[in-house]
Amino acid sequence: MIDPKLNALLERFARGDRLALARLITLVENRSAEVSAVMERIYARTGHANILGVTGAPGAGKSTLVNRLVGQYRAQGKLVAVLAIDPSSPFSGGAVLGDRVRMTDHYRDSGVYIRSLSTRGHHGGLSRAAREIVKLLDAFGHDVIIIETVGVGQTELSVMDLAETTVVVTVPEGGDSVQIMKAGLNEIADVFVVNKADRDGADRIKAELELSVHLRPADAGWRPLVVMTQAANNVGVDALVAAIARHGEYLRAHHDAARDRERRVREFVEVLTSELEERAERGLRDGAPGADQIVAQIREGAVNPYGAARKLIEDRAALADLLGAGATRAAGE
Repeated sequence: MIDPKLNALLERFARGDRLALARLITLVENRSAEVSAVMERIYARTGHANILGVTGAPGAGKSTLVNRLVGQYRAQGKLVAVLAIDPSSPFSGGAVLGDRVRMTDHYRDSGVYIRSLSTRGHHGGLSRAAREIVKLLDAFGHDVIIIETVGVGQTELSVMDLAETTVVVTVPEGGDSVQIMKAGLNEIADVFVVNKADRDGADRIKAELELSVHLRPADAGWRPLVVMTQAANNVGVDALVAAIARHGEYLRAHHDAARDRERRVREFVEVLTSELEERAERGLRDGAPGADQIVAQIREGAVNPYGAARKLIEDRAALADLLGAGATRAAGE
């Protein structure tokens, strides 16, 4: 049975209470044992937001561009959320870059919700919590959710699992399109942006990106658009919004039901493995019955981790105790 305090928080969330949204996001970030109950409760209200991923090399002007995009969508009367996924502090694990420092234009706008999320060392620049936070933002009623990720090359590929439209931002001095392809960003881009387009080399980068797009197989489906912007001067942002809209129209016209089914299965596997891992961690930390002896043997070096894991998995009673302890801990929190 769901905790009465959590139930009250969810009811406030359903009424549009931004503080309740913030507190639920904090529960997710802290990997509370209550997260599964929260997500199960709000899941039916998800699937309505347009989710954009904005990625690219550091210094490409992603934050400025996102700031301009927010302004464009707000001018259309849309509710917007920004999830800025930042490098972690090695000491606190918190986000180093401040969300409101970079989005000051919208700080007082009640139609904009901005949140920073530390990567906490997670491969791909996205913490385990990112997907669930996006669902909370979606269920809260935001029309557009923009995920801005750290620029770390190859690991940015995981953004495509969260975003419907992925925008890859580059700049003239950032190198040629070959570097983008080496990073793997060419494979996930739905829209390319050449930002700071007033600088030398912008036309060359645009031409190289357009060539790489046209070299794709004819049956590859959507061909990414290339847009020139000067985000600092608010130039070209309207063309970017139009390009994003065109990709959205393409997705609706070429809806792939099989892809949706596969995505739901991948999400289930991710949820299942995460839940098992977190329950096991909580159960072991709290001294679940049946697992103490195995943990003691591991500490003393009497058994190796692989043998211990196999032994625990094959002992169904001990495994049930471990996972059950990890599940019920929320009741006492």
